Amino acid sequence: MTSRLQNRRDTAANWTTNNPTLAAGEIGYETDTGKLKIGTGSANWTSLGYTQNGTVTSIVAGTGLTGGTITSTGTVAIASSQSDLVIKGFEEDVNVVAAAATGTINLEVGTASVWYYTTNATANHTLNIRYSSSVSLNTALAVGDAITVVWMNTNGATAYYPNVIQIDGTTVTPKIQGGTAIAAGNASSIDVYVFTIVKTAATPTYVVLESQTKFA
Repeated sequence: MTSRLQNRRDTAANWTTNNPTLAAGEIGYETDTGKLKIGTGSANWTSLGYTQNGTVTSIVAGTGLTGGTITSTGTVAIASSQSDLVIKGFEEDVNVVAAAATGTINLEVGTASVWYYTTNATANHTLNIRYSSSVSLNTALAVGDAITVVWMNTNGATAYYPNVIQIDGTTVTPKIQGGTAIAAGNASSIDVYVFTIVKTAATPTYVVLESQTKFA
């Protein structure tokens, strides 16, 4: 004799309205969404997280993963503070600008951590590093946080370079790789400047490490 096993099932609205407590291991199925919940024996329906095709599609506080949320596509959004996180195939946004470096250039890390100006620079210039036009880097960084910003400057026959470095409009003095102050760029090349910024105090105070590398 063939047996057939059917799980408890109802519409999402009815599950929410009735809000039953499923037995431990008992499966509840939403007929209109295709989503599943598995009971614990103590939590009611609205307190349970969804599972679907064996993949977690929501997170309930206290179930072992904290600080995460689920988007409508089922992607886990990890909170800003997670330890032992392994990232594979990490990509960085590059803001490619068909313009020449001159005047003050706002490197907004909220847009990209790498900025590349593709036209030959026309003057020495100021780099002002900030989070965005409305949010300061000081606001975005807590004490003990660090961020790395890359500036790619294209030069023609004249070797221009960023001779003033600012954070949120205030000039800072970077510590230079090798200890020799940068006094010029490199002609007919792309100069790559890497800034590692460490916020060390709330005043705010920063340690800024700068390197310059020529690519030609």
